[in-house]
Amino acid sequence: MIRPDYKSGKSLHEQIEDEMKRLIISGAMRPDEQLPSVRELSVSMTVNPNTVQRAYKQLEQDGFIYSIKGKGNFVSTLSKTESVKRSEELRETISEAVRELAFLGEDKDAVKELIDQIYREKEENK
Repeated sequence: MIRPDYKSGKSLHEQIEDEMKRLIISGAMRPDEQLPSVRELSVSMTVNPNTVQRAYKQLEQDGFIYSIKGKGNFVSTLSKTESVKRSEELRETISEAVRELAFLGEDKDAVKELIDQIYREKEENK
């Protein structure tokens, strides 16, 4: 269940997007698995249905979910082309972040350890 954090600097729809992406990326939600309906999620989170709808719309635009009229929203399976495109976008994001960390004087070994830690967590969650 997604819990809104009203102290967060992120809007509620961004919090929903981030949590859904996390669930999809971690494998907790599988391709073609149905997401909760807009109404179900809005009631469980006690947020406006428009907030959930906005998050779902952005997730669909980003390729994480797809919708079937009258049936609901489902987790997408990224095509090879979409996967390569998304990988390139993320590599650029990582590159910018690492450049900024280097500029700020962050230790190279600390950055490498962070990456190693993320991959260890991924292996543990399989």
